[in-house]
Amino acid sequence: MRYATVTLSWTDGAVHPVDDIFAHEDAVTVEAIHYVSPGPTGQYVELLELRGDLDRAATLLDETPDALASDVTGTDDHGVAYVQCRSAGLVDDLLGTLHDYEIVVDWPIHYFDDGDVRGLHLTVIGTDRAIQQAVSNLPPVIGFTLERIGEYRPDTGVLADLLTDRQHEVFNLAVRAGYYEVPRQTTHRELAAELDLAAGTVSEHLQRIEAKLAQAYLRQQ
Repeated sequence: MRYATVTLSWTDGAVHPVDDIFAHEDAVTVEAIHYVSPGPTGQYVELLELRGDLDRAATLLDETPDALASDVTGTDDHGVAYVQCRSAGLVDDLLGTLHDYEIVVDWPIHYFDDGDVRGLHLTVIGTDRAIQQAVSNLPPVIGFTLERIGEYRPDTGVLADLLTDRQHEVFNLAVRAGYYEVPRQTTHRELAAELDLAAGTVSEHLQRIEAKLAQAYLRQQ
């Protein structure tokens, strides 16, 4: 059994209505998709992790005709949204590809929005053949980048199975440079200069690394 950590990206239009709702809203962002399930014909259900103004998120969902039902809950600026929504074509295509080739998603899926490019970071599980066939049948408007692939070992907590090669590089440098010391010995800007990256990119990498490590810790409790 194999796993593949991949990035799916797109530039034109929305992959599904919920993506389009929050893509143009500065007050709230989608951090992760914790589950997606097909519903009745032409519908699907999502559980989303949100960051920002949760009241604004609830209002946007209430005002969107494609969101048939929704509920937002959380504290301060961090929460979750249950959304029952009309399917857009690409959502059906992506879910259909996973179903057709018996691919399992290792939830959650992490969402990113870089302005011109939006997309998802996710890990899928299956046989080599199934993963290769699924990739070859992705919708043509979806960009694909393979981040990491290997033998799947569930809930081992092994760092090598949690992080991409780039995340390993960022994390190792952060630890060596004293980013996690108290008091902190370095900054995002200093790490970025060493890695030849933007400071915001380093910050995003560290947030994703910390989220993965926290989730692995909780699964072992």
